[in-house]
Amino acid sequence: MEPKLLLVEDEPGMLEEMQTYLLREGFRILTASTGNEALMVAQSERPDLVVLDWMLPGKSGIDVCREIRQTSHCGIIMVTARSDESDKIVGLEIGADDYLTKPFSLRELASRIRALLRRLNGPEDRSIFLERDNLIISEAKCQVFKDGQEIQLTPTEFKILFTLAGRPGIVFSRLQLLMAALEDDYMGYERTMDSHIRNLRRKLGDNPTNPRYIQTVYGFGYRFGEHS
Repeated sequence: MEPKLLLVEDEPGMLEEMQTYLLREGFRILTASTGNEALMVAQSERPDLVVLDWMLPGKSGIDVCREIRQTSHCGIIMVTARSDESDKIVGLEIGADDYLTKPFSLRELASRIRALLRRLNGPEDRSIFLERDNLIISEAKCQVFKDGQEIQLTPTEFKILFTLAGRPGIVFSRLQLLMAALEDDYMGYERTMDSHIRNLRRKLGDNPTNPRYIQTVYGFGYRFGEHS
């Protein structure tokens, strides 16, 4: 079945353009023009991916992203006219998987959507899971459990963790981790890796000053602790 997208945009003209183009590309489309409407649609329809404008009337896109992440693993692409790197980092830290700056082409939007859906779904025949101390990491289900309790990760965070945990003790550069997590769309995101690592450490309960799982190798990158 075709992936279900939720487009959240308060400019009617832009929303119609995106909807028309993505329908032609074979996606099923849901729409919302306010933050509250987006949350209601996301809860009732369970979209596979949300294209979410940052600036919305009432509840902001950042607030919507944060609330969706509390209950859903769906992909989230933030769309905004704000181009500062600090804004991009804010979006990624509260759970967005990708970030698109206005103006953008509809072709680029469709490409970003497909790339993120590939990362979300992956090959159907995957059966790998890793056991690392008190962590169980299932590639097939994109799930992580610590002491039997599931930890909610974004698709990008999961890919980074799975890459590191797959080779304990091996140092990965930021660029290598981004290539593994974002595939063809990693360009320009090198500085955001530290934000993803901070999120992972927080969710894993990793002490940032003496991390058990994800360790910093200064001047090189990150590694998964061999003792874990």
